[in-house]
Amino acid sequence: MSRKKGAAPRELEPDYRFKSRLVTNFINCLMKQGKKGQAEQIFYGALEINKKKNGDPTLNTFKQAMENVKPALEVKSRRVGGANYQVPIEVRSERQISLAIRWLQDAARTRKGKNMRERLAAELLEAAAKQGAAVKKKEDTHRMAEANKAFAHYRW
Repeated sequence: MSRKKGAAPRELEPDYRFKSRLVTNFINCLMKQGKKGQAEQIFYGALEINKKKNGDPTLNTFKQAMENVKPALEVKSRRVGGANYQVPIEVRSERQISLAIRWLQDAARTRKGKNMRERLAAELLEAAAKQGAAVKKKEDTHRMAEANKAFAHYRW
């Protein structure tokens, strides 16, 4: 392998129902052991449950939940002069999406509930309403970055 360049990011095919690359990315991250059909059933089932509960068009709730969970700041550990500092940095847009997807799925997996569809549906509804574990994770990340604002000059 070449050490000069990193791998080029692949373009994802949009999903068949909503023609959205974000949905495809979410389903691919939800997938375990190559079972994409099962991941699609979970995701689309969760959107159907949300549609029955609040009557909104299905993708709007998902997009709103993603926007509410995306972090703007995070902290990275930097070693300066024998001490480690938590330095706040801005998050790139690709990383914002990947963190939001990961946090939503982790929050849904740790919820108590009947099956993954219902847990994911409940987490998406709560995230769209700026509540839930995924939004709390974002707020904790922002709070930590705000607390360590004094070390922002160590950014490079």
